Amino acid sequence: MTTSKRSFKRMTTIRKPVRKRTTVKTPKKVALGRLAKKQAKPKNLLPSGSFGTIYSQFQNKPKEAIRFLIKKREGECTNALFRDDIGYIDIVWGENDQNNKGFGLKHIIEKHGSEIEQLGFKIEDFIPIVVQFGEFKETSYTNRKVFESKMFRFIVATKFDGKHKQWLLTAFDLRKKPRKKSGLET
Repeated sequence: MTTSKRSFKRMTTIRKPVRKRTTVKTPKKVALGRLAKKQAKPKNLLPSGSFGTIYSQFQNKPKEAIRFLIKKREGECTNALFRDDIGYIDIVWGENDQNNKGFGLKHIIEKHGSEIEQLGFKIEDFIPIVVQFGEFKETSYTNRKVFESKMFRFIVATKFDGKHKQWLLTAFDLRKKPRKKSGLET
């Protein structure tokens, strides 16, 4: 090797030492750093609405929204259902008490779930079908829209806490149920 090649090789392989910066944190800097960490908001925080966490990824996907809410057991899926005559309808998890008084998907499952299964449907199949094919029925209800056919009824509430919001209140089977006989009859 010639001298020029050796010097070139040496020049390319020599590395400069890396200087590390050392900073001394004063108690004031430590306290400010901790405060900033406490005040930082999580990046993946979902918005919260009247019914809990709002899940907006289910627009026009009612079956997926219903399955998701059944797993989560809280929140609301906005714009999951759609009808040409009234627009988008939200599906909310809702609530149901011991007397089966309530609203939303939880109420539909706990109070009317067995009736829907007797019709041969799963909840996630039944709700989109009744919403699509139910006919609007004039009623005296304010802030509610009632849709029904010969076999089912569903009700959409149009307000919650005084604010405009279209959400599925309830859906159920309308078939006549056999009456229970009282012990006095023979």
